[in-house]
Amino acid sequence: MQFDIVTIFPDFFAGPLDYGIVRRAREAHLVDVRVRDLRAYAHDRHRTVDDRPFGGGEGMVLKPEPLFEAVESLLDERFHQGGHGEHGEESVGAEVVGARHAVPLHDARTPGSGDGSDTNETRSVRPSKAIVLLSASGKLFRQETARRFAQLNRIILLCGRYEGVDERVAEHLATDELSIGDFVLSGGELGAALIVDAVTRLLPGALGNEDSSVNESFSATDAGTVLVPRISSHESRIMNHALLDFPHYTRPAEFRDWPVPEILLGGNHEEIRRWRQERALEKTRRNRPDLLATEPPNAG
Repeated sequence: MQFDIVTIFPDFFAGPLDYGIVRRAREAHLVDVRVRDLRAYAHDRHRTVDDRPFGGGEGMVLKPEPLFEAVESLLDERFHQGGHGEHGEESVGAEVVGARHAVPLHDARTPGSGDGSDTNETRSVRPSKAIVLLSASGKLFRQETARRFAQLNRIILLCGRYEGVDERVAEHLATDELSIGDFVLSGGELGAALIVDAVTRLLPGALGNEDSSVNESFSATDAGTVLVPRISSHESRIMNHALLDFPHYTRPAEFRDWPVPEILLGGNHEEIRRWRQERALEKTRRNRPDLLATEPPNAG
């Protein structure tokens, strides 16, 4: 899996990608994360990537040209053949990569993806790739989205900034416009790091125990039903709704007068399974009642 992160703040990613599962996956060559400086794709004297919005208004808007050129450059097949572009920088892990020769693709979206509008006839990106625009106006990134992305070979993440991004990027370049929650951040960098982590941990070999990515919150089958784990790692109970994970406890058995539930210490696997199922449902009702709605939420 290759991740390309396009941002005006490439140094932001020097830390988040160097720890935990993402670092181990990089070292094992399960993922290749490359950070691209958007300004390398701007060609005026000041490497300008933003401008004032048409119609007036506050703030600045990211221009479409550098983002289109960045993506078109990254999708140049010669990149995979080792050819060098105008700068020729390569990256290992999360180092910054400069601009490459752009090959216009006109419209890089794939049919049936993103916001559902497929007005252009030219679709040049194979389904093995996704071009993701991080935006507060996007669809909510969910575990279903992470599972879909984990089936791809390459994900290009475009980090929005300032007041927003020229809408033509969402309409004609991005395959997905995603938000990580109902709040506004200063830019898409945190969201990009979140997506890299969420997708990486679903890749085969990324976790020490493959069941770890199955027996947790929002874990679901392709049909959208959730697996509430039994004690055996090979057994599961299928529920009709996406449930949060059940509560977990470890040693000591008592901490500050807060004991571990007695049922977890008894060794009766069937009782433990039922208790976990009940607690998962209880926690979902308390923290995420929206997950128990009659109709499942729209997946990204």
